Amino acid sequence: MSWDGYIDTLIGQTRDASGTNHCDSACIIGLDGGARWTTDTHAQAMKVSPQEGATIAACFKSRDFSPFMQNGIRVENNKYQFLREEDGKIVMAKKKELGALTLQSTKTAIIIGHTAEGMQQGNVNKAVGYIADYLETSGM
Repeated sequence: MSWDGYIDTLIGQTRDASGTNHCDSACIIGLDGGARWTTDTHAQAMKVSPQEGATIAACFKSRDFSPFMQNGIRVENNKYQFLREEDGKIVMAKKKELGALTLQSTKTAIIIGHTAEGMQQGNVNKAVGYIADYLETSGM
């Protein structure tokens, strides 16, 4: 399975009992430098620019989230307001009328899921965590 398959798995993990997916886009980037592991060719790929990926990766690598607190988190040229971080490896962010981000790091990657406005970020948090746990148990 290519890395793009993880986008489908993550989005599928957000499906609720009514069949609604709460994640509308996702990606995986490397912890070292922020290079994309998933491609832009997937219909639901989150298109993180090289600069955005590098900034995100630097914060997660150093576990210093003050740049997010001061400047927000930029993804797809949108600035999301930093909400909180947990355990030095999970970050939540929101942009009114656009939705929310959930980011979680593993030993080598950062999984990012987007929650559309009006959907449940909790479902996306669980799905991002599911992928992160799987990669961690795989040594990644």
